[in-house]
Amino acid sequence: MPPTLASLVQHSALKLTVRAGEDHLDRPVRWAHVSELADPVPYMEGGELLLTTAMTLDADDPQAMRRYVRRLARAGVVGLGFAIGVNYDTVPQALLAAAREEDLPLVEVPRRTPFLAISKAVSAAISADQYRAVTAGFEAQRELTKAALSEGPAVLIAKLAAHVDGWAALYDTSGAVVAAAPEWAARRAARLAPDVARLRERAAPASAVVGADDASGDRVELQSLGTGRRVRGALAVGTGAPLGTAERYAVHSAVALLTLTTERSRSLQSAEQRLGAAVLRMLLSGQQDHARAVAGDLYGGLLDAPFRLVIAEPAGEGDPAGLGALAETMESAAARCGEAVLVVPEGARLVVLAADGGEAVAACKAHEAAEGEELVIGLSAPAGPIAAASAYKQAEQALSVARRRGQLLVEHEQLVAGSVLPLLADDAVRAFADGMLRALYEHDATGRGDLVASLRAWLSRHGQWDAAAADLGVHRHTLRYRMRRVEEILGRSLDDPDVRMELWLALKATSAPEA
Repeated sequence: MPPTLASLVQHSALKLTVRAGEDHLDRPVRWAHVSELADPVPYMEGGELLLTTAMTLDADDPQAMRRYVRRLARAGVVGLGFAIGVNYDTVPQALLAAAREEDLPLVEVPRRTPFLAISKAVSAAISADQYRAVTAGFEAQRELTKAALSEGPAVLIAKLAAHVDGWAALYDTSGAVVAAAPEWAARRAARLAPDVARLRERAAPASAVVGADDASGDRVELQSLGTGRRVRGALAVGTGAPLGTAERYAVHSAVALLTLTTERSRSLQSAEQRLGAAVLRMLLSGQQDHARAVAGDLYGGLLDAPFRLVIAEPAGEGDPAGLGALAETMESAAARCGEAVLVVPEGARLVVLAADGGEAVAACKAHEAAEGEELVIGLSAPAGPIAAASAYKQAEQALSVARRRGQLLVEHEQLVAGSVLPLLADDAVRAFADGMLRALYEHDATGRGDLVASLRAWLSRHGQWDAAAADLGVHRHTLRYRMRRVEEILGRSLDDPDVRMELWLALKATSAPEA
């Protein structure tokens, strides 16, 4: 710790005596400064021990001493060293009374103790403190480096919390707490989620000082992790007081190590993506055994259980950076619970293979694209390696529907479980239906019959004349006449099941709501 007035008074070679302010000797001394000016305040920064012989002061004037001491105290001077045996044989009562009134420590300096000796003692103590801080910082750096290399981020966070005598927490790219120490710090760290979110909006590196909550009174420093435009995570360090030199060395070391841990090298990331792309190509081409062999331990476990295929693309003119945000969201979710996930960028689209029912798929469903990062996402049904090609087609179908409906995400199960009618709400289908039925609508518009309604009733009753005629409130011979007119106008036979199917779908398409 830095030198204090108490440590200087206890210095056996200085022979200092405390005359006032005995209760404030624990104040740290930033420097020892000699000044004989009547007003040295303009040349002070605060934290100094001021040394004087009162050469230009009237130390016996109570009013002058009161003004002098008050200005020193308000300027942040931690103590006044008064030399006796030079201009005054003892400490003047006026100065002593003013120091006691302001509660400013006043130290008597004997004649045989030169001011230079005090300055040297302060300088030596400051240097020793800085050396201890640097040494402790390097020791912390070695310990944290060992933890990062051999034990992982959670152990690193625990050792950092011990070094700063406080608590520490690590957040992933989504802002979720992935490690905290001590254990109780996880709840406190979670309350900082809004502050972490604001930090993530700034380019790395970035930092902020916040408070965990009003009750704790902690001073919390947030540091972003990452080297590029996108923040890869954040570190929170909570302490009861501002960090000292040694503690700051430890925090800076932790930031560097965690950044290296979370920021994979571009070459490694590129290699993993190439491997993932090769595994995906093998799966889609039916080479499941080769895919397992190439995947190895990196992706092998993913192919032993049902998985989902996700295909994502920018919506319209959306920012392709949104695909990177989705990939990071799913990878972070998978990493938190030890899941494997295969992420393959394919030009302007992203393909992800993730465990069915896992956290990565859940994160995909819950993903909310940021402003300017509009996406469309298709999600396949659960599948195994042998059905990977079918799952890919399912994801593409779901993606197409999501784009047409203007939705962020569509699951293939929704298409299977739902009605076919929403699929008819397509411009191409509507155009086909309008073209097929236009002649009938034009006929009905002349008032010469109700062929469209009659056709709909007849088809809905599966060609049963009596039931359809009853629905329309006409005689069955009237209905037979109308159906012959439909055949004549369309030039197609209603005996053909394909014709009946196309007419029924055309009628449904013209009545389907807009998507």
